[in-house]
Amino acid sequence: MVSRMFRLETEVDKSRQDLLRRRLRDTNTTLSPVLRALRGTPGERELPLQVWALDDFGALAGGLVGHTWTTWLHVTYLWVDGRHRGSGLGSQLLAHAEGMARFERGCTAARVETWDFQAPGFYRKRGYEVVCVIPDYPPGITEYTLTKHLGSS
Repeated sequence: MVSRMFRLETEVDKSRQDLLRRRLRDTNTTLSPVLRALRGTPGERELPLQVWALDDFGALAGGLVGHTWTTWLHVTYLWVDGRHRGSGLGSQLLAHAEGMARFERGCTAARVETWDFQAPGFYRKRGYEVVCVIPDYPPGITEYTLTKHLGSS
């Protein structure tokens, strides 16, 4: 058995990060027939999806930021200004993004992560199911991952 010594470094290095990402992607593509079939297709790319709600004065009242990848919508951020909470605006933003993902991009499912003090109940009421619970992430807070079947386009 050969014993090797490695030098470990901890600084942020964008070029190494990009190299690592490419090498991991190449390894995953080699090991997965599904990912291999996606290579070079439009479904391989993440496409941004953003929906904005502006009030009568053009100020941001709420918004949703996410992306689509393969047949999934990933909701990264959904926020509604406190003055407009309870008005249905969050539901409108989410439904609009889901519709775009399903009918314009062929998505059949959606996913979101949220903390216990944020909106797990909001998403459950809109058909999302909890698929993962991580307690104490960060300490004292529980993170939820929820998914929803959007149907086929």
